[in-house]
Amino acid sequence: MKSSIEDIKSTTENTFVTWSRQRDWHPLKIVSAEGCYFKDSGGNKYLDMSSQLMCSNLGHGNKRVIEAIKKQADKLAYIAPSFDTDIREEVSQKLKSIIPDNLTKFFYGTSGTEANEAAIKIARMYNSKKNKNKIISFYNSYHGSTLGSLQLTGDFRRKLVDNYETAPGFVRVAPQFCYHCPFGLKYPECNLACAENLEYIIKQEGNIAAVIFEPVTGTNGVVVPPDGFVKRIREITEENDVLLIADEVMTGFCRTGEWFAVNHWNVKPDILTAAKGITAAYAPLSLTAVDRKISDYFEDNIFAHGHTYEAHPLMLAAASAAIDEYRDYVLDNVKKQESFFAKKLQELKEKHPSVGDVRSIGLFGAVELNKDREKRIPFTTADDKIAGRPQIVAKIAKYAMDHGVYLSTWISHFIVAPPLIISREELEQGFSVIDEALEISDKEVIK
Repeated sequence: MKSSIEDIKSTTENTFVTWSRQRDWHPLKIVSAEGCYFKDSGGNKYLDMSSQLMCSNLGHGNKRVIEAIKKQADKLAYIAPSFDTDIREEVSQKLKSIIPDNLTKFFYGTSGTEANEAAIKIARMYNSKKNKNKIISFYNSYHGSTLGSLQLTGDFRRKLVDNYETAPGFVRVAPQFCYHCPFGLKYPECNLACAENLEYIIKQEGNIAAVIFEPVTGTNGVVVPPDGFVKRIREITEENDVLLIADEVMTGFCRTGEWFAVNHWNVKPDILTAAKGITAAYAPLSLTAVDRKISDYFEDNIFAHGHTYEAHPLMLAAASAAIDEYRDYVLDNVKKQESFFAKKLQELKEKHPSVGDVRSIGLFGAVELNKDREKRIPFTTADDKIAGRPQIVAKIAKYAMDHGVYLSTWISHFIVAPPLIISREELEQGFSVIDEALEISDKEVIK
């Protein structure tokens, strides 16, 4: 049997890691996981404070989900998507009991990227007879890595491939990011300039089929929108006959303390996309849910989209069990822990001069680091990451891992999004290590 070092070398030589310089990839070999923890080949145990990629909502080793997958595998592992199955009916009915009630028909893919790619095509097909094909998205967003979904994306990852992956019909606008307001204004005196700018762009561009947004910005900082923003963009899209797409790939399935983040503002989008939490990452599955007016359109028009693994029975089995877990106890735990979670984040900001801002909703939070808090100057920019320059967040993440806590980092912030089953004691453990790690960035602030 090869040693773990040889196995790792084989992995780095033969496979890619995402969004990274391959030479810099030196992975730990993970051999097992249970609850909120995972273990490496050296026997070291780590508290998962970011749910891997904000997807392991039920933690690791959930018996109910695992048994559901096994049971479905024994019964029917795969069938072409043109056939009906019991599990397809079961999951669809469960979704109808938790999703905004205007969303009446579902397409099942295998990733958040695929869900958003489907949303693009659906919006364009639905609007084809109106000759409307443009999709508006927000800067500071992330919607996926395929041709269409990457064009929706507003962060630097799109620019890395724009020279050969640019597609027509996409428009990006300034985001709802109060801490770094692109208009230099302050809420509420700004009168939601970000939303009003969206309306201006819709009217000036013309031919807008849809607007896509993350109800709470995910990877790019867990940006919770200001009060009134989500309702206002719903009004704007309705008044201008434009579809509204809510990307809930990260925020869906109880992460924010509601089944879906749009519920916080009582807003019903025309299309909602989800993935990650739908199976709690036990199997790859995504959801693109549409309003009845859209599903009715396709009764007499071809739905020109599909995948080999659409509505895959094993993946749907995982979703069915995961939904039951959320309903039985997980959503209650998020509501129980969220105030303590927000308090611990706020304490980090008050204690550490390198913490410029903290943001959270439910068990979804971010810690933004600044070398100059007064001027809101980050330690690292996207250009620094592209150039491979050292990142302070990488040093913090390394310290945390060395002390048994895993954090997902990005540019000049890290995301705190533990499994939704986490206990108060585990939160204390995680925040204690984060508190210690931030002494690294405190030493680098501009005095």
